[in-house]
Amino acid sequence: MAEQRPRLPSLAQQSRQRVPVDYLLRPFGQLARMPALGGGLLVAATIVAMLWANSPWAEQYQALLQTKFAIGDGRAPLSKPLILWINDLLMALFFLLVGLEIKREAMVGELRSIRKAALPLVAAAGGMAVPGLIYAAINLTGEGGAPRGWGVAVATDIAFALGLLALLGRRIPASIRVFLATLAIADDIGALVVIAVFYTEQLGYNWLAYAAGALLGLLALNRLGVRNPTPYFLVGLALWYFTFKSGVHATIAGVLMAATIPATRRVDSDEFLAYCRSALDSFERSHHRDQRQERHELISGDEQAAVEAVEQACALVEPALPRLERILVPWVAFVIVPVFALANAGVAVSAQTVGALASPVGLGIVLGLAIGKPVGIVAACWLAVKLGIARLPDGVRWGHIVGTGMLAGIGFTMSLFIAVLAFPEGEALEGAKLAVLSASILAAAGGLSTLWWVSRTRPPASDASARS
Repeated sequence: MAEQRPRLPSLAQQSRQRVPVDYLLRPFGQLARMPALGGGLLVAATIVAMLWANSPWAEQYQALLQTKFAIGDGRAPLSKPLILWINDLLMALFFLLVGLEIKREAMVGELRSIRKAALPLVAAAGGMAVPGLIYAAINLTGEGGAPRGWGVAVATDIAFALGLLALLGRRIPASIRVFLATLAIADDIGALVVIAVFYTEQLGYNWLAYAAGALLGLLALNRLGVRNPTPYFLVGLALWYFTFKSGVHATIAGVLMAATIPATRRVDSDEFLAYCRSALDSFERSHHRDQRQERHELISGDEQAAVEAVEQACALVEPALPRLERILVPWVAFVIVPVFALANAGVAVSAQTVGALASPVGLGIVLGLAIGKPVGIVAACWLAVKLGIARLPDGVRWGHIVGTGMLAGIGFTMSLFIAVLAFPEGEALEGAKLAVLSASILAAAGGLSTLWWVSRTRPPASDASARS
C-alpha cells in the first residue's frame, strides 16, 4: 500500500538487556519494513500460480479453488468456492485498507490540499480516461463481455508500483513517491466507482436496506466515541454479508466501513504530554525508591499503575484509523494480496490464451495499460502545467513523470480483480488475465528503466522553467 511512515527504533532494539528472541526476530522485523518485500511476495505468488496452472497438477489447482466452504447452517447457509471467499471476503479487507488510506490522505495528506493534489488528481483522471478510450475504440463491437472489460485497462496496482519504485532508492526524488502514491490513491477512488457502478448485478433492495442499517450502526459507533476496532469489525462483518447478498460487490463494504472509522483523537497533544509526564514522574519516583530499598525484577505496583496510565493515554491520543491501518498493512501486503495473486494469476497458457493477446480484448488491455496509462498521465500533467493549474514538484523532471506514468500501467491486483468481475469463466477470462500480466511486465520494465536512465542524467535548464 502507501509508503510507510517514519518509525522510531523500538525500545527492545535499544535495551541493554537483550533476550534471545530479540536476535531471532530482528531479521524478520527488518524484512517487514522493506517497502519492496510486498511486491516481491506478489511476484513470487504469481510465478507459483503460473507454474502450478501449467504443471501436471493443474487439475488439483483448479479443484482447490473450486472447493466449497460453507458458513452458517439452517435455511440460509453461505456456501461458496474458495476463490470467491478470497475475491469477496479477503479482498474486502484489502479495500478496507484502501478506504482507510483514502480517508487519511483526504484529512491530513496530499488530498487535503487541492493545490498540492492538483497534479496527481489530474494525472489520475488522464490515466483512466485514455486507457478506457483505447479499450473502447478497439472493442466497440465486441461480444462476450468485451465492453464490460474496459475497467480492466484503467486500474493501477499501488502496492506493486510503489514497491518497484522503492528498488531505485534515493536515486528518485522523494516527491515522486508522494506523486505516485497520491495518483494511485486517486486512481483507486476511480476504480471503486467503476466497480460500484458498472459491475453491480441485479439489486436486492431488502438486503440493501439491511446493509444501510449496518452502516448506520457503524456511524452510531463513531458518534458514540467508540475507538476500539473490534465493534467496528463485528458490525462491518454484518455490513459485508448484507452487501454480498444485495448484488452490490461485497468489497464495497470495506470502503464504506473505512469511512466510519474515527480519525480524530480523544485528547489533544498538550493534555497527552502533561498526563504522560505525570505518569512517568510517578514511575521514576517508584523506580528510585526501589533502588534505595531492595532491587527486584518484578515491576512494582506504582510502576505498573504508571505503565497502565501511559498505555491508556496512548489509546486516547491515537485515532482508531491509523491503529487499524497499522494492523491491516502486514496482513494485506504479506498475506491477502499474495493469496489473491496465487488464486487468480494462474493462467493455463495454451494456443487459445496466447492467441487471446491478439484479440480485441487482449489488445485493448495491453495497449490501455502499457501505452494509454503513461500517455494519459503525461498529457494530463503537461496540460495542467501549461494552463497553470499545477506545477511539477521540486526536483521532479518530465522524465520522472514519464517513468512514473509507465509504472502506473502496472494494473495487476486491481486489473485482475476487475477482470474476474467483467468476464465469465473460460478463455475470455484467461486471455484477459494473460493480457494484464503481459501489460504489467511491460509497464514495470519500461518504468524502471526510464526512471533509472533519468536519474543518471543532469536536469536541463529548461526543466526548471517548466515548474514555474
